[in-house]
Amino acid sequence: MTTEMGHPRVILPEEQAPEGTQHCERCELFKQRNRIIWGEGNPESSLMLILDNPGAREDREGNPFLCGTRETLQLGMREAGMDIHAVYVTYLLKRRPIRAYNKPATRAACLSHLQLQLLQKQPSVLFGFGNAVAEALFPQQENATVKELRGNWHKFGGMPIGFTYHPLAVRRRPNLLRFFVEDLKALKEKWEEKTARE
Repeated sequence: MTTEMGHPRVILPEEQAPEGTQHCERCELFKQRNRIIWGEGNPESSLMLILDNPGAREDREGNPFLCGTRETLQLGMREAGMDIHAVYVTYLLKRRPIRAYNKPATRAACLSHLQLQLLQKQPSVLFGFGNAVAEALFPQQENATVKELRGNWHKFGGMPIGFTYHPLAVRRRPNLLRFFVEDLKALKEKWEEKTARE
């Protein structure tokens, strides 16, 4: 764990991909030779956070590295009073893209992995970050954007799902941080409510 400006930055443990998925070749990202990142954090958590794709995992020297996406996510969670160690983070794409690729085809190919995770883990609450996740999960919905979806709860696979801005959008536009934290506070309330019922 490292610190910046007095705040803890946590490198969460990765969950190993299930047998049969480690060498997936369903999309063109396998040609970019990056390994599969199945998820990280608490694999038993009833809250699943969904980002678009993994960021950098190691720095140039090969040391564990916290990318800007995960750093900003952790900042927002701290501000919202959420326990970083209590959640499970996964990705729409299971490999980190390092150059241009066919986004619609890749997202469609990778969606089956996310559906497998949902089937296996049966989380109580889902939360998506950014337009790529919103568009992939609601392909038939017109205007499936964070701007349209945030502030309300929706259903995906029978599970409640909310949305907020992508952490990198918040990083680039600091004026979004207030809304980002508001959305995470609403997520915390929803998760606590669901947990209390179960």
